Amino acid sequence: MTTLWIDAGRGAAGDMLLGALWDAGADATAVRAAVRAVVPADITFHHEVRDGFRVARADVVPDADDLATGPDRRWADIRRALATAPLPERVRERSTAVFAALARVEAEIHGTDVDRVHFHEVGGHDSIGDVVGVVAAIESLGVTRVVVTPVALGRGEDAAGSHGHGRVPAPVPAVLHLATAAGAPVLAGEGAGESCTPTGMALLATLADAWGPLPPLRPSALGAGAGTRPTPGRFGALRVVLGAPVGPLGDTGVDVALVTSTNVDDLDPRLWPRVLARLLEVGASDAWLAPILMKKGRPAHTLHVLSDPSLAQAVRDVVVTETSAIGMRVQAVAKHALPRDEVAVDVDGDRVRVKRAWLEGRVVNVQPEWEDVAVAAARTGVPAKQVLARASALAQDHRG
Repeated sequence: MTTLWIDAGRGAAGDMLLGALWDAGADATAVRAAVRAVVPADITFHHEVRDGFRVARADVVPDADDLATGPDRRWADIRRALATAPLPERVRERSTAVFAALARVEAEIHGTDVDRVHFHEVGGHDSIGDVVGVVAAIESLGVTRVVVTPVALGRGEDAAGSHGHGRVPAPVPAVLHLATAAGAPVLAGEGAGESCTPTGMALLATLADAWGPLPPLRPSALGAGAGTRPTPGRFGALRVVLGAPVGPLGDTGVDVALVTSTNVDDLDPRLWPRVLARLLEVGASDAWLAPILMKKGRPAHTLHVLSDPSLAQAVRDVVVTETSAIGMRVQAVAKHALPRDEVAVDVDGDRVRVKRAWLEGRVVNVQPEWEDVAVAAARTGVPAKQVLARASALAQDHRG
């Protein structure tokens, strides 16, 4: 498990993020190969000093014979290029998702159909290279979870007059729309003008599994990436931290988990088994109901869901679509789980699966699968409680 924390509190752009990931150890060869598979361009990386700090820079350099290609590509063109390029499937999917988010926003802002969207600045070699390069870099680092701080968007006007629309207010409309759609926390930040580009916001909005401060982890690599605009008098780079997640008490076997809870008093009780099953299907560690009494004597249930933080959105989606809940509480908790395995034992010719929990090299708990116990009891005519006992005893000393 590898967590990537992105500090976007001073802004974000595709080249800043790409430079920071290279600085943290991303495979430059893999990044260049992925970019060239989509667009005829190379990526150059180097370090420089900005206001006394060493930072990384990443530049997309188009092939000389392709410089005449303008930066005005349709979403359909980019989608086709990504679909046919020889890319790792995860890189293809994530890069496509980034540009799809940009296309939806551009269509909404300009009142056109999404398939007719023309990308101006973000349709050039540099933006395509930044998007594909960042996704390939994250893949090369083996990142399993991405956490992003609140993003600094800027203030005043975009003095550069970019995005093909002359001078526009900062944050630019596309950035605000992307942040809103993703539910991303944002702030103006210290810089005047544009601090976050549409490409940068689309990458963060698409790749983020969670938003917040540096999570508990043991750092293994650091990176800082700067953009093309200098920031005199302040550290204007985007930082990243890579590391293995640890529990809030350190390396004590305690992990961070989320408990999502909501009170429901108006749901047909016949639906609850499906709700619990759906939560487990999306990866929740556990899901359960507790009967409660609400105001005016109304009987109700509290739904509790225990899950890994990376599944927060999936859990919320199930809760709001499968129940009548319109809100929920989410609490971070410390979770300790014993190592466990599953073995199959033979009970009078029937295969019964048994889950086992271990403590310091010995089995301390066993739990036969009830479905297997029921089948064995029905076939042999032996009481289910006896099948349970025999399967449990056999599992205690089972090897292999």
